[in-house]
Amino acid sequence: MACELIIGGARSGKSRLAEQRAKRDGREVVVVATAEALDPEMAERIEQHRRDRPPHWRTVEAPRRLAETLAREAGPERVLVVDCLTLWLSNCMVQTEDFSRPRNLRQLPGLVAAREALLGCLPELPGRVVLVANEVGFGVVPETPLGRLFRDEAGRLNQRVAALAERVTLVVAGLDLELKAN
Repeated sequence: MACELIIGGARSGKSRLAEQRAKRDGREVVVVATAEALDPEMAERIEQHRRDRPPHWRTVEAPRRLAETLAREAGPERVLVVDCLTLWLSNCMVQTEDFSRPRNLRQLPGLVAAREALLGCLPELPGRVVLVANEVGFGVVPETPLGRLFRDEAGRLNQRVAALAERVTLVVAGLDLELKAN
C-alpha cells in the first residue's frame, strides 16, 4: 500500500493537489467522500467538487464507515482519494458519542473504535490511498470543551495517519511543501 496524507487549512488547495496526483498516477480513481449535504450551502460545495473532477471518476460516499469502505474499494489497480478525514472525524463524533450529559469527554469509545479501525486497515490496503485532512491546530483555541476536543482529536488523528503515510504534504495558499517522503 502506498499511503499519502495531504494536510492544510480550509481552501488551501488540498483537494486540488490530491486530485492532480491521482490523475497523474494513471490508475482508476475512486473518490471516497465523507461530507454530507445537511444544508443547501454544503450541498453546493459537494456538487462543485463533483463538477471539478473528471466525469469518469467514481464517487463513493462514506461519512462514517470509512475503514469498511476503503477495504471494499481498494485494489492494486486503483487510487482512492479520501476527502476528507476531518469531516469524517466530525461525523463520527456526532454519530457515536452522546455529548448531552456531563461526562469525561476524553472517554469516546465509538470514536476510538472508528479511528482504530481506520488506522488498522490503512497498512493492509492494496493500491494507493491519498488522504486529505484539515490542519485545525493553526487556528484559535476553540471556546467550548467540544470544540477543543474536536481540535485535539483531529490533531491526534493527523499525527497517527502521518506516521503511517509514506508521503505527507502540507498545502498553504495553493503551494505544497513536502514534509515527509519515503
